[in-house]
Amino acid sequence: MPSSTGLPNRVIPVLALAAFVLVWLLNLGVVQPNRIVAGTGYGLFDATGWFGAGTVSSLLLVVVVLATKPIRNRFWVLSFLLTAALMSLPLLLEVFALRKLPADSAYARIGIGAGFWCLAFFLALMLLETLSQLKASRRVQLSVVLLVAAGWWLCAAREGLSSLSLIREYANRADQFSQALTVHLSLSLGAVAISAVLAFGLALAMVRRERLRRPLLGLVSFMQTIPSLALFGLLIAPLGALSAAFPALQALGIRGIGWAPALLALIAYSLLPMVRNTYVALMEVPEAVVDAGRGMGMSERQVFLQVKLPVALPVIIEGVRITTIQAIGLTAVAALIGAGGFGTFIFQGLGQAAMDLVLLGALPTVCLALAADAILSALKFQETPR
Repeated sequence: MPSSTGLPNRVIPVLALAAFVLVWLLNLGVVQPNRIVAGTGYGLFDATGWFGAGTVSSLLLVVVVLATKPIRNRFWVLSFLLTAALMSLPLLLEVFALRKLPADSAYARIGIGAGFWCLAFFLALMLLETLSQLKASRRVQLSVVLLVAAGWWLCAAREGLSSLSLIREYANRADQFSQALTVHLSLSLGAVAISAVLAFGLALAMVRRERLRRPLLGLVSFMQTIPSLALFGLLIAPLGALSAAFPALQALGIRGIGWAPALLALIAYSLLPMVRNTYVALMEVPEAVVDAGRGMGMSERQVFLQVKLPVALPVIIEGVRITTIQAIGLTAVAALIGAGGFGTFIFQGLGQAAMDLVLLGALPTVCLALAADAILSALKFQETPR
């Protein structure tokens, strides 16, 4: 491996050079007269001056040199540099605001340009490659992610970034944001939890009765093929009729629109990955391991709980991971039928041509999906037999 033999690393220099080119070609930020007008874009030099442009350029060139030279402990140095760069990256926007934001306009704000996002993206890719070369443990990787998140949080709390359009959108909707977070998590995690119970029962039924495998897998596969918007629409009429026929359902909030059709659709979409993974995991437990348990005098119940289930658990968790990420994304679409969540901000922003409002809904959705992926991947790694 490059980290142990000292051979040049080709991935990091390519990423660094791509970041260098894009951050100079694209706008780092935009000055907007108000929340809707597109505004004027500024490149790296115009936005931050010689100091900011020189710092970014020097960092990327140093990364290229370190990655291509057989310097001892270079990947540790690279991981430190890249982590520090990612943590402090929002300070570029603060410098931009101090230089270009009009002081006499109460409605003026700064928006984040494509150059900033490209720089952040490529720095993150380089950091991932560096950690991969170091063979960093899950604990180290999680620590790095938390450090970067803490750095961005501290930067966002600074007075210099109060004019950032994204932060202003959040400040104007702080209560709605908290409510959207609660609804988004409740819908997505609730759907995953219910689907996990149903999927486990269906998988057990298929394991015990092989003739049920084809119809049950066919059913959950069919539900997966229905487009999400179509499924949401198909559920409006029957749930609306039920709520009209039974007033008690209306009292529970079950109507043709809202959380009820969203939850049912999310459950339907979540079944296939978990049913398939659970069934395959239970069927592929080595027969020798099962026979060893029986040979120790275990009952069939003990064999299942103490032998089959622990061996199958990593694959089952993988199904839950896939389903959770999918459910978090689909919950945003459910805002179209009044379910709430972060999708509300996304579609409001699209309707008002306010892209920072779109980001206010899209970025937390992405962060939730990444957090779910990291947590469940770590859990799967923990449960995988060494």
